[in-house]
Amino acid sequence: MRDVLKLARIQVLIILLFVFFKLIRKSVLENDPAEIIQVFLYSFPNFCEGVVGVLTLTMLGLYCNRRLKLSNQNIYLLAVLLAAIYVTTQELKIHNLGGANIYDPNDLIFSGIGLLTGAFLVFRLQPKWVNPAD
Repeated sequence: MRDVLKLARIQVLIILLFVFFKLIRKSVLENDPAEIIQVFLYSFPNFCEGVVGVLTLTMLGLYCNRRLKLSNQNIYLLAVLLAAIYVTTQELKIHNLGGANIYDPNDLIFSGIGLLTGAFLVFRLQPKWVNPAD
């Protein structure tokens, strides 16, 4: 359970960064910043979505795995795959489950980097679900 709480703390940090950049975006963009800053401010939420998606699906997978009995590596792979399918299909406007989306190649790049970051964290930390009663 401690591993899952570590993933949850990382998620909270990512969400706080998301909120911070969302709050400052309007005022920063009013000052006509460099294009790279504009791209970052508009596409950073996609990075956050990728990371949080992988971590959330990993935690859910580990919880459900108490009955499924898959290897943790398979849970990690499945979490990354499902997050990648969701994020990519949303960015390519195949669905609008996350809200009205506008296609932007930078958003797709940031989403991919977020998915890779989430995958790196999961495979690096190798979280496990351990019941306190066990």
